Amino acid sequence: MREISPQKQHAGPWSIPNLLTYARIAIVPAVVLCFDLSERMNSSDIERWYALALFVFASISDFLDGFLARVWKQTSSLGRILDPIADKLLISVSLLLLAADGTIAGFSIWAAVVILSREILVSGLREFLADIKVGIPATQLAKWKTTLQMIAIGFLIVGPAGDKILPRSTDIGLALLWISAIVTLYSGYDYFSSGLKQIIGE
Repeated sequence: MREISPQKQHAGPWSIPNLLTYARIAIVPAVVLCFDLSERMNSSDIERWYALALFVFASISDFLDGFLARVWKQTSSLGRILDPIADKLLISVSLLLLAADGTIAGFSIWAAVVILSREILVSGLREFLADIKVGIPATQLAKWKTTLQMIAIGFLIVGPAGDKILPRSTDIGLALLWISAIVTLYSGYDYFSSGLKQIIGE
């Protein structure tokens, strides 16, 4: 039987890159369930580790779906729409959960506010630019921003359970959250600057 080359595969809704994106979206309620069970079981460590495992899988899938779509030439309009939505859902819901259970508290709440505000504002700008047929590709800085956010949130998700194995791991997560917030703020400024230039150019 003749082997079909990856370049000739059809980038339909059930392609592997899109399936990974669907999985990332489906993981969001699963992470919420883990936090809910942890609260009901008086902060059971095992539920935190399950939440971390799901979050790590989702984070890895974020890299894999884009990588495989490029390598196999399976990029699609559906994937381009759903990929940033999946990222924002995963990060936003995780931050809200961590704030709700007190892992992110006090002054550190502002780091989460910066991240959430940037994501909402950029999403609005993307929609506006799409209406006027202007597209701005994701920059390398934006990719680093997402990576930093996911690493920080990973430390915070395991939280107190992680502190028992790696002391002060929650503090490490909070420090990384602030670093990612600063990068997020700068990347948001960079995105808005690029968007305004495109609008003015039009």
